[in-house]
Amino acid sequence: MFTSVDDVSARLAEAGYLASRAVATTVFLADRLGKPLLVEGPAGVGKTELAKAVAEVAGARLVRLQCYEGVDESRALYEWNHAKQLLRISAGRDETWDEARTDIFSEEFLLTRPLLTAIRGDDPKVLLIDETDKADVEVEGLLLEVLSDFQVTVPELGTITATRRPFVVLTSNASRELSEALRRRCLFLHIGFPEEELERRIVRLKVPGLDETLARSVVRVVGTLRAMDLRKEPSVAETVDWAHTLLALGAESLDETVVRATLGVLLKHQDDVLKASAKLDLDAL
Repeated sequence: MFTSVDDVSARLAEAGYLASRAVATTVFLADRLGKPLLVEGPAGVGKTELAKAVAEVAGARLVRLQCYEGVDESRALYEWNHAKQLLRISAGRDETWDEARTDIFSEEFLLTRPLLTAIRGDDPKVLLIDETDKADVEVEGLLLEVLSDFQVTVPELGTITATRRPFVVLTSNASRELSEALRRRCLFLHIGFPEEELERRIVRLKVPGLDETLARSVVRVVGTLRAMDLRKEPSVAETVDWAHTLLALGAESLDETVVRATLGVLLKHQDDVLKASAKLDLDAL
């Protein structure tokens, strides 16, 4: 999909994603080596958006598996349309079981889920396995099987092998440790909070109506908040939300009144709001 690291940076920027050199390099290598990309980092730093941007610039279809506690093979891989199968059996009462079985376990009755969808067909795809750390450990075994050979065995249909491998992105907020076996199959990328200048560029890109001086002030305040011992540090997404908020309010600069009135856009816990209100000194920024 990409010819060089600079090509990655340029094309992702066209899609509205400003990537650091480390991000662009790892994306290029994942594409060139054909390996899944495991992206870890705090919520709201652009892990999911990276997969979306890659899909956009590559003209690929985004196939997303949203992980959660309890997600299983029937939600991740495939299942049979049991209601339709029962209707088919009822409609063919005069058939033998062997005749009915051949029909009801065919493609017509197969419900493909994200993992199987991603390896079928010749069209380019980006497979996003989002918040992998929220899935049960057992699901990692399924991921290992699929990501090792990019093939799936459906007992009634046989083995389905990818004719065109998808670009795979797994994201994790590191709420639990992923297995070493899964990590070995991936290239690893950690996305943390960006440096001040990069975050300012992101804010200016996402909120073009915001004044340059105000954008710098926004990023400095957010950086100060992240340096405090908070329950949840404000993410990049929340920085952008705050910039939109200030623009909507018509704020031309940051003063104590505006900041205190809008802290709830950045901070999501009352004790964090109280701590920030007590410690934040705008005059020192």
